[in-house]
Amino acid sequence: MAFFRAHETDSADQPGIAEVTRRFSFLAALFLSPALSIANDGFSADSQRQDGVPVGKVTRHELRSKLFEGTLRQYYLYVPSQYRAEQAAAVMVFQDGHAYVDEKGQARAPIVLDNLIHKGEIPVTIALFVNPGVFTDKIAGRQDWSTGKKDGTSNRSKEYDSLSDSYARMLETELLPEIAKTYTLTQDPEQRVICGASSGGICAFTVAWERPDLFRKVISHIGSFTNIRGGHVYPALIRKEKKRPIRVWLQDGRNDLDNAHGNWWLANQQMAKALAYAKYDHQFVPTDGDHSIKDGGKLLPDALRWIWQK
Repeated sequence: MAFFRAHETDSADQPGIAEVTRRFSFLAALFLSPALSIANDGFSADSQRQDGVPVGKVTRHELRSKLFEGTLRQYYLYVPSQYRAEQAAAVMVFQDGHAYVDEKGQARAPIVLDNLIHKGEIPVTIALFVNPGVFTDKIAGRQDWSTGKKDGTSNRSKEYDSLSDSYARMLETELLPEIAKTYTLTQDPEQRVICGASSGGICAFTVAWERPDLFRKVISHIGSFTNIRGGHVYPALIRKEKKRPIRVWLQDGRNDLDNAHGNWWLANQQMAKALAYAKYDHQFVPTDGDHSIKDGGKLLPDALRWIWQK
């Protein structure tokens, strides 16, 4: 992976001196950061357990949805040790939560959150790692990529790839209120981030696009902005529709999928070009990987630092 290319910002306009200075300062801080000392497994220090860093609590739960009637899903709740009930916490939602919550997986999000919150680089954040719904009465064991795939009971594509506000409404009316029974969550959409990979990536964008009153920060890894359920239209919509108050971080690999739905690498480039044309606050991060969250997972600390920049 080439880190310099990975942090270039795609822009349709020639940047002025102030903008060039801002970008140079960001890159300089990034490259000089001790967090970029890469360990043997390829993860930065921010994705590894550090001495003296408080560890947040992660618990697993289930939600039976009324909006997606007949579905059951597992989700994980992360609460940082710094959380205090008198101060509303920022909120972050991950699609395909099982892949992001695994501390030995390709993203290791709880470790990243612990480290960055401890250093004050992101706010105190409660995170939800949400899996897609499955048409079943019971999920045996830990829900993962294979759950409901072979027998066709997974509702993942309908929830994630559809261009509607249905998934956002599920978060708004079912999941977030359930968490708010116990914890104080911010109502400020500027303090809410939504993240996902592949179909979970386009889902994250759709939530913010449809409901910027709920979420205004998006992180998409290898996003499926292709014609699975019409997602290929987003670049045109971004160019022509009224600008939304959202900030977007995109990552994709040059060796991503190319199939009947489209070419993921070209689709993400089209998204970046459209966001630049419409002057959205965005970052496009090209890497050399394939259709995996491996690259995006390793860059998660950088994505979170960028998405929380003022």
